[in-house]
Amino acid sequence: MLGPIINAVAIVVCALLGRFVLKGLPERYENIIKKAIGLSIIYIGIAGAMENERVMLLIFSMVIGSALGEWIDIDKGMNYLGQWTERKLGLQEGNFSKGFVNASILFCTGSMAIVGSLNSGLLGNHEMLFAKSILDGVISIVFASAMGLGVAFSAIPVLLYEGGISIGATFVKDWMTTEIITEMSAVGSLIIAGIGFNFLLVKQIKVANMIPAIFLPWLFIAIETVLRF
Repeated sequence: MLGPIINAVAIVVCALLGRFVLKGLPERYENIIKKAIGLSIIYIGIAGAMENERVMLLIFSMVIGSALGEWIDIDKGMNYLGQWTERKLGLQEGNFSKGFVNASILFCTGSMAIVGSLNSGLLGNHEMLFAKSILDGVISIVFASAMGLGVAFSAIPVLLYEGGISIGATFVKDWMTTEIITEMSAVGSLIIAGIGFNFLLVKQIKVANMIPAIFLPWLFIAIETVLRF
């Protein structure tokens, strides 16, 4: 759990730094920084998605997973959780939920989160999560300066998500093939690109509702393997 814990701490510390030190930038700087972040995230997401080797599997996972997420309405649940936290803390930020949801998805769905957590759990190698902590910390500073304390609270789902994968990896290591990891990471990266578009577009994409798509390559490849026999 060392890797996930360091990652979560980095997010909290850097988000607080961004919220209380960098807060107050003129709006025109805030807007251009958001656009720059959006374009960068789109690039990172698409670059990661291009590593996939089975395009149709990615498409089916995205379509079916997004439909499942829309039915569950994960986006609504995450926004409700963010609003509930904001009320309990007595904050009047307005962007709390937006910061919480966007940061949580960005920090949880990338290939580094998946592969890094697996390495942490299976091999005790935390190097990738340490590197991810630096990247997440830099992003947290900018996110929090624009969207407030909600970004700091994204450390909770990050810790639960990465910690769950790290612990669970010891139980499912026999089923986690390189192909499954590659395809799951590709789907997660494509979802990250959706966050980038949200920074550029007025009409928001409910990226949270696409989260189930990340785990469908595992299911599809498992079924395919069983049918071969």
